[in-house]
Amino acid sequence: MNSSASSRPPIVVAELGPTNTGKTYRAIERMLEHGSGIMGFPLRLLAREVYDRVTARVGEGRVALMTGEEKRLPPRPDYWICTVEAMPTDRVADFVAVDEIQLAAHRERGHVFTDRLLHARGRKETWFLGADTMRPMLQTLIPHASVKRATRLSQLRYSGHRSLKSLPPRSAVVAFSADRVYELAESLRRLRGGVAVVLGALSPRTRNAQVAMYQSGEVQYLVATDAIGMGLNLDLNHVAFAGLSKYDGAEQRDLFPDELAQIAGRAGRHLNDGSFGTLNTLPELSPRVVSAIETHRFPAVRNLIWRNSALDFSSAEALLDSLARAPGHQAFTRVERADDFDALKDLSRVPAIQDVATGQDRVELLWQVCQVPDFRKGLFGQHVALLRETFLQLTAGDGRLDPVWLSRQVSPLDDISGDIHTLMDRLAAIRIWTYISHRPGWLEDAGHWQERTRSIEDALGDALHERLVERFVQRAARRTSRRFVRATPQPASGSDSPFAKLGLLLSEVPGSGGAVLTEEQFVQRVVDAAHDAFEVDALGNIAFEGEPLARLVRGKDRRSPLLALAESEVWTAGARQRLERRLLALVRDLVTEAMGGFPAEALAGAGSSAPTRGLAYRLSEGLGVVSQGEAREQWRLLDAEARARLAAQGLCEGHRFFFVADALSPQALERRCMLTSLFQQRPSPKGVPREPVLNVSDVPGQEARAFGYEVLGSVALRVDIVERLCTALHHPHGERQVRALMQELRLEGGARARVLRELGGPAPAGGSPAKRRRRRRRGPSSSPERSGGRAPTSQAGGAPDGDGHAPGHGAGPRS
Repeated sequence: MNSSASSRPPIVVAELGPTNTGKTYRAIERMLEHGSGIMGFPLRLLAREVYDRVTARVGEGRVALMTGEEKRLPPRPDYWICTVEAMPTDRVADFVAVDEIQLAAHRERGHVFTDRLLHARGRKETWFLGADTMRPMLQTLIPHASVKRATRLSQLRYSGHRSLKSLPPRSAVVAFSADRVYELAESLRRLRGGVAVVLGALSPRTRNAQVAMYQSGEVQYLVATDAIGMGLNLDLNHVAFAGLSKYDGAEQRDLFPDELAQIAGRAGRHLNDGSFGTLNTLPELSPRVVSAIETHRFPAVRNLIWRNSALDFSSAEALLDSLARAPGHQAFTRVERADDFDALKDLSRVPAIQDVATGQDRVELLWQVCQVPDFRKGLFGQHVALLRETFLQLTAGDGRLDPVWLSRQVSPLDDISGDIHTLMDRLAAIRIWTYISHRPGWLEDAGHWQERTRSIEDALGDALHERLVERFVQRAARRTSRRFVRATPQPASGSDSPFAKLGLLLSEVPGSGGAVLTEEQFVQRVVDAAHDAFEVDALGNIAFEGEPLARLVRGKDRRSPLLALAESEVWTAGARQRLERRLLALVRDLVTEAMGGFPAEALAGAGSSAPTRGLAYRLSEGLGVVSQGEAREQWRLLDAEARARLAAQGLCEGHRFFFVADALSPQALERRCMLTSLFQQRPSPKGVPREPVLNVSDVPGQEARAFGYEVLGSVALRVDIVERLCTALHHPHGERQVRALMQELRLEGGARARVLRELGGPAPAGGSPAKRRRRRRRGPSSSPERSGGRAPTSQAGGAPDGDGHAPGHGAGPRS
């Protein structure tokens, strides 16, 4: 992530402004113009939302998701979507962006954002996104940065205070404690029939289900904490504050105007204006605060929270001293308190810890253990005790956590009974173990524990969503409360529901107890499913776990098929949106598979040279294969370094084609044929792409190349076979390989001669024009009997001669 040495410093851009300015959208678009990128976000919920958006554009195979509790890591990702803390600092990318950079002033997390501000750089371009209050600080710390002020796309107006009863539809009520949220949600349920609830302590699964219920219009009101202040894109018209103060972990204090603006700014989307105000249980906002929020003018940030990143791991005491080191710049304030620092202080006093934390590796491990988050936010001593036991196990025996002990911690959390508070407590606890399961080297079977903790979290999240619905949505208002599947041993015969077989899978879900799947649960299964869980046939039909889910339909070109959901009348608007986004990511992966994984879109972006963009565009059009004639000029203009970069991406310069090696694999050719026949709206020719040789009558010349074939005389050869033959023909000792290929392809006589002649081989022996003329002039006397009982034959001249001369290298056939 840090910049590498180059002749000029990378571009640094600061996009600063209020909410609803399109900053994040522009940053995503800019990242996708580069070949690689890393983006850091303040919340894992926001990181997951952006991950879904990016994968819908480029496919999941090119995008990694990295948070403390969730890692989706494809083999060769180009783009990394992360929480700020999880950004990979040892990876170099063309583009780096950090969102909500004003959090560098946050007294607990700010030091991480400050570190990224000082050190995170893209190889070519770096963006910092956030509030305009960071302008003076950015200009001081990064003088060469281009600081831009983003303007809000819609107006935000103060509308005074209202009662709950008079709130307009599409309103959010914001409170700053869970108890107050529940109280307001209960009141709105009685008044309006239903409400969605969003708290920071909810799992992403629960939060998404609640937001989807609101977004689809099933309920018209939302009650939330300030968790909606960052990144949640909601169709809100009005934000009403039910409180103006909060407990920030140290004290109860009034919210600052810029904090109120961050939340109020969620009202109004894109070009739709929004309004904000208070409930009538509170006084009206002062004219000064109202003016600041409406004009987006707030005092500048004067100090950033800082912590020394050059840590001394020689001993626990030395580590504490290095963490407590004062900053060397007047713009920085040393972090006052942080859970990891407090945990290190407590653990360093424990005699058992002192006995084993003696070397640099052990002290570094102790610091890693101290950084395990306390999601429960309960008694800190209880969390420190857990960290103590974790460290002692990691420094004893085989250096891994005891699976029996681990099971005793995790198993009690696999329980979906209880009320809302009980489920939220279990969710917070399981998040700790999900985090631990992703620490490299800490567990013997990390994959098993990652899957188990994730499954438990999912089950708890589903159960919590159902409890929230039961409590805060009246049954008459809950249109999707009906169940789609019964948990029966076998699906009903003849069922055409997309949920029919999923009842069989419920026994695999921890804590499900044989419950049925709701729409939200099914959609979440699809959203979380890996690429291999989907089945796509040659006609573009998409199935999930054996049931039809959608089909591909013709788009503007082969690379852009459209999507049509099966059983469309079943889905609510929220479910439809989430399904389409996940399946669009799948479609992008299918196109990428057809191109052999070649990142054509990234190479065609603004960060590449004109010849590279031109060649990438040609390859994209040809799904990874383009003829020499079409791309020779762009290739000629590339320098050696650009050609080497393309070769590293799998591009090969063949004899007749430029092609991506993996685009000629059987799976890629299958995808090519599916996309081509879908676009042409007719089935693939018989034998395509399994047969290496086809008759031209089966695949006409104008279609052959689209399906991955080249017409040579009376036959069409698959492109990979053409390149294999060309390579053999141009090799000084390739005659045996040519002969073997011809036997494998069963090409004989005139067809064989024509193929080899068009590929640069020798003229066929015995096939000169004079001999052909003599054969045409033969009369009745030239009978088989007169010539010795054998008709004259013509030898195919495809194989090299017996003297070992290679075709096409100056040696003609023997006479």
